[in-house]
Amino acid sequence: MESMTAIPGGEPWPKAAPEVEALVREMIGRVADKWTLLILEVLEEHGTLRFTQVGEHVGGISQKMLTKTLRQMESDGLLTRTVYPVIPPRVEYALTPLGRSLSEAFCAVWVWAEQHHAEVRAAREIFAARAAPQ
Repeated sequence: MESMTAIPGGEPWPKAAPEVEALVREMIGRVADKWTLLILEVLEEHGTLRFTQVGEHVGGISQKMLTKTLRQMESDGLLTRTVYPVIPPRVEYALTPLGRSLSEAFCAVWVWAEQHHAEVRAAREIFAARAAPQ
């Protein structure tokens, strides 16, 4: 984290191990993806869901993108995929403790948005008015 030179209070940040820094960058790239965040929110809010239920709650996601995102989240250990041997096959998804902890971490973003949405909207309106041709 070379861009951040000090911890609040003035002490320097300890140098992260290269493996940790690589994982942080990789996970930010994954969870910054809107579909991952929305699926985290849906599973946190509704618990275990079937594939179609996840898609319905997320809304606006193609089956291909839903499949890709769920597989990536499973690969990262964020959710479990349980297949029941029935016809037609029933597949359910649920957050793992790791996924739940990530969901909790990103909950702060939702809280921040709720608290500051009016300020952001006002700032955008001011910017748009300044940028508009006179």
